[in-house]
Amino acid sequence: MLLQVSNISKSYGVRAILSNITLQIENKERIGLVGVNGAGKSTLLQIIAGEMSYDSGDLFKAKETKIGYLKQNSGLHTEKSIWNELLSVFSALLETERELRDLEAQMADPTLALDEKKYESTMNRYALRSESFREQGGYEIEAKIRGILHGMGFGQFSPDTPVQTLSGGQKTRLALAKMLLEEPDLLMLDEPTNHLDIPTLTWLEGYLRGYPGAILVVSHDRFFLDALVTSIYEIERNASKRYTGNYSRFIEIKEANYDIEMKQFEKQQEEISKLEDFVQRNIVRASTTKRAQSRRKQLDKMERLDKPMGDLKRASFSFEIEKTSGKEVLQVDRLALSYSGKKRLFEGLSFQLRRSETAALIGPNGVGKSTLLKTLIGQHKQDEGTYKWGAGVTIGYYDQEQTGLNPANSVLEEVWSTYPHLEEARIRTVLGSFLFSGEDVFKKVAALSGGEKARVALAKLMLQKANVLILDEPTNHLDLYSKEVLESALMDYEGTLLFISHDRYFLNKMAESMLDLQADGLTSYLGNYDDFVEKKAELAEMEAKRLAKDAEKKSAVSHTGSTSKNASPGANAQAGGYEADKIAKREERSRQRKLEQLELDIARLEDEVSALEDELADPSVYNNYVLVQEKTASVDTKKSELAGCYEEWETLL
Repeated sequence: MLLQVSNISKSYGVRAILSNITLQIENKERIGLVGVNGAGKSTLLQIIAGEMSYDSGDLFKAKETKIGYLKQNSGLHTEKSIWNELLSVFSALLETERELRDLEAQMADPTLALDEKKYESTMNRYALRSESFREQGGYEIEAKIRGILHGMGFGQFSPDTPVQTLSGGQKTRLALAKMLLEEPDLLMLDEPTNHLDIPTLTWLEGYLRGYPGAILVVSHDRFFLDALVTSIYEIERNASKRYTGNYSRFIEIKEANYDIEMKQFEKQQEEISKLEDFVQRNIVRASTTKRAQSRRKQLDKMERLDKPMGDLKRASFSFEIEKTSGKEVLQVDRLALSYSGKKRLFEGLSFQLRRSETAALIGPNGVGKSTLLKTLIGQHKQDEGTYKWGAGVTIGYYDQEQTGLNPANSVLEEVWSTYPHLEEARIRTVLGSFLFSGEDVFKKVAALSGGEKARVALAKLMLQKANVLILDEPTNHLDLYSKEVLESALMDYEGTLLFISHDRYFLNKMAESMLDLQADGLTSYLGNYDDFVEKKAELAEMEAKRLAKDAEKKSAVSHTGSTSKNASPGANAQAGGYEADKIAKREERSRQRKLEQLELDIARLEDEVSALEDELADPSVYNNYVLVQEKTASVDTKKSELAGCYEEWETLL
């Protein structure tokens, strides 16, 4: 057992946050921690990490257990470069490497052999340090860092990029990358999927499945939880309960348990009613009074079941439209956008939307998805191309940053100032359906959590009754239950929907078409996320087969070249295009072959360096200073070759 939380309680003043929480984590377990926003999930993680005190209960963990805790939106604050920051994880190993180099220099000095005792001591020390360095993965440091950087979306960044120049989301991703390299025994992650695009999410899932330690993760990403965790702890009404299985299994078990408990409660209530009725009818009659007294004792001794609480109160809303738009809703033609007037994001982008369509805009972070939406609503100016909204279109826009909310307003003022023609009672009713009741409506927007701000923004959007909704990451900050309510509301929406999301469960539920935005253009795919993944895999397979077929027909290229002299100008143009295409493919195949060869060379050189350093630890070698000099020179040569291979590999990649 790595860690045990036993009957932990935590209150803020008179408000209880956690009550008698019990949780146990075994080595290599994958546990998801779920609950509504404000349930106390982050509080529990902070208590386990030792960053927050608790009122009562016990926390047990082995002294040697190393805990890594990544908070929400917790970026790195350092003057170092990306590479040096991650390299600092291996500071102890790097110190060992420096010591090995010093020992090698000493061993290469002929005067050392004159002092037999000192020579033997140096060789023994080198042997021990070399073995320790190898066992702790000293030779894989660079490969590990490169792999993590590439997987976490920093593959295109220069290693010398200063950390302080990164955005908030990028700093959080880098903090996660660093923690993965540190490999704590227990990895605690609070909303790690925020700021990650789909390719990075997919990579992270695969990496975490093979993680050597245990994982405790708070996440509102159902797809991520289903792919990773093997058990769920739910915090509800200040208490915790464990369920075996992933998130989908948890939902099934919880619903089944509720049905069973409700039937048991109803059965007992029926039995109680019959007994009470019998007692009431027979207690005063002499002939039946003993039986009535017996039934009364039975009632007194009965262990009464509490009525199952069921689900907590959830937000409840729907999106209506005031008037129907025309059939053609949006036409985008050869649009080109740049960021801050400098960096060109994309060009030649074209697509269209028709009434009642639901389209998801996906693509890697930084490709320009949010900028495209802002352009379509007039908040950003395009460089080239046009877009045209159809007749009768009214647009409702949801900004993931909620920049449209005034921090100085109360919740009530924020909504009422946008819709001053509505009565206060109507505004309060709407806010109540978004879980703002009583004194909650007087909270300042500045004091709200991310989830609460999202609900205020959605309340304003609902009252707009627009026939086109443009949503930028609408599920960010919403808990799992609020996401389900939003899905239901959007499923019933009769207007046109264009949205950005990295939530693959949401994409599967909502999308009818996927607009895949990449740096080289936009491709439209019919269907939801699963359909998109299947189609991409199918296209990749077709491309692989085509390239293989092209390779088989390589000899035909020269034949085409020799016959093109007698061809017509059109045929010559076609042949020229064909030739250019073949050359490009040939160059790509050559690049791939070089990459494969370089990876083999890197692996070989790393093995050779390791073997040479092992030989330097061999008494038959370290007792011969001439051999030591030769081996040390070979190590330096191999390392120089290895550095060259890495540099060429990065360039080709």
